[in-house]
Amino acid sequence: MNAVRNIAPPLTWPQAALFMAGAIVCFHAAYSSTDFAPLHLAIIGYVICLVQLARLKTTRRTFYAGLITALLCVGPQLFFFWNIFGPAAIALWAILALWIAAFTGMTGAALRRFGPRWTALLIPFLWTGLEYSRSELYYLKFSWMNVGYAFSDWQLFPFHIFGIYGIGFVAAICGAAFLLFRPLTAAFAGCLVIVLGNSLLPGLAGNYITSKVCIAGVQMEFPVEADIPRALDALVAEHPDADLLVLSEYTLLSTEYTQGGPIPTALKNWCRKNHRYLVVGGKEPAPKNNFYNTAFVVGTNGEIVFRQVKSVPIQFFKDGLPAPKQEVWDSPWGKIGFCVCYDLSYTRIIDHLVKMGAQLIIVPTMDVIDWGERQHQLHTLVAPVRAAEYHIPIFRLASSGISQAVTADGSVRATAPFGGEGKSLFATLHFSPRTSIPLDRSFAPLAAAITGIVLVILCLPNRRRNIPGKTESPKSANQPATQNEVLADIKGGAS
Repeated sequence: MNAVRNIAPPLTWPQAALFMAGAIVCFHAAYSSTDFAPLHLAIIGYVICLVQLARLKTTRRTFYAGLITALLCVGPQLFFFWNIFGPAAIALWAILALWIAAFTGMTGAALRRFGPRWTALLIPFLWTGLEYSRSELYYLKFSWMNVGYAFSDWQLFPFHIFGIYGIGFVAAICGAAFLLFRPLTAAFAGCLVIVLGNSLLPGLAGNYITSKVCIAGVQMEFPVEADIPRALDALVAEHPDADLLVLSEYTLLSTEYTQGGPIPTALKNWCRKNHRYLVVGGKEPAPKNNFYNTAFVVGTNGEIVFRQVKSVPIQFFKDGLPAPKQEVWDSPWGKIGFCVCYDLSYTRIIDHLVKMGAQLIIVPTMDVIDWGERQHQLHTLVAPVRAAEYHIPIFRLASSGISQAVTADGSVRATAPFGGEGKSLFATLHFSPRTSIPLDRSFAPLAAAITGIVLVILCLPNRRRNIPGKTESPKSANQPATQNEVLADIKGGAS
């Protein structure tokens, strides 16, 4: 069948407005806080609608349509940026929206340059390449609001096989198939890949006898030093079986304790007296009056037995220097990796921990209560996805909530609420016997490279427009083009 017949005519602005509205509705439906899991499938409709915007007549129109759509998607979801950055939040929303606009613009340009079939083939790579680049590769790394996070609490999706970027790749396949006017095929293929991938390819955790650890944590935001031992006493009284206690990032703010170094002597003595291991976030002095944002492990002997610095300090915050290295703590129960707060959002950091043998991950987190409940809710989407991707349990203790204990299959075993000062979290977690790294860790960088190559090609002059020696029949400037001519233009590369 001729490729031209597989695509609808170019969109008018009223038609495009319908697809823009559809994308916005689908996006907010997928990221709603509802417990009705199938509603999260609406994120696939979001991608499909964005792909359809490529049918606008010019690349400029597709770019602007994608930009407006993305702003109306990310702005309301990330409105808490205003609480953190003030008017500068507008610039951050615009930067995030530019990545979606780049996708719609590149897809539209590819449609006019390469035709619908080649464009449909490129769409999953363009989507994955841009999503991966935004999340992992440039300075303002930000992985939230990716397609995969919409399925954070739905274990139907095989994150351990495809990974978060692989789920986006599958959604983009559906969008590409719809571009070729095969909606039933697209919907069926997307669901089949996801469901069969989950059911036919078994998980890696299996039924193994593994060691376990009882972990408890208490939410405290900027506590007074003298209050910490009392809070730990109450935590042990509530959960006497806890072997390992966890406090949040930045529990200890001073780098100049006169006794005991970065860990005050009173806290060391508490661990020695109560025979407990303690994970606590604090500051460690660094050169030039700087510091390292560090997760310390204090042993039952009252000494620091392990420390891990935050690998990726948050941009625009005074968050310390990046970690010189990553290590895994060989604890009495098994190998434990540490991510300080937002480090959990970066797959390359978890990849490295898993390759070093981590069987459980602890995440001391600072989510300030003034940032708002929506920020805390969106942050909770990360841990279940990471646990499911790597088949590794995660214990995430946030300063003001929402804290989580997540099993290796991505199920949230226990939580502590937002705004719950002094609320505790307890779970018995089994160390993962067989962690895994999903497939997208290999092809997502490849997709980013392909996206870069396509961008360069699209920026070059289209030599197919004016072939030497070829003449065109004259046509009146006022004579309207036929539908077939418009479709031929789309296929042949006319803008």
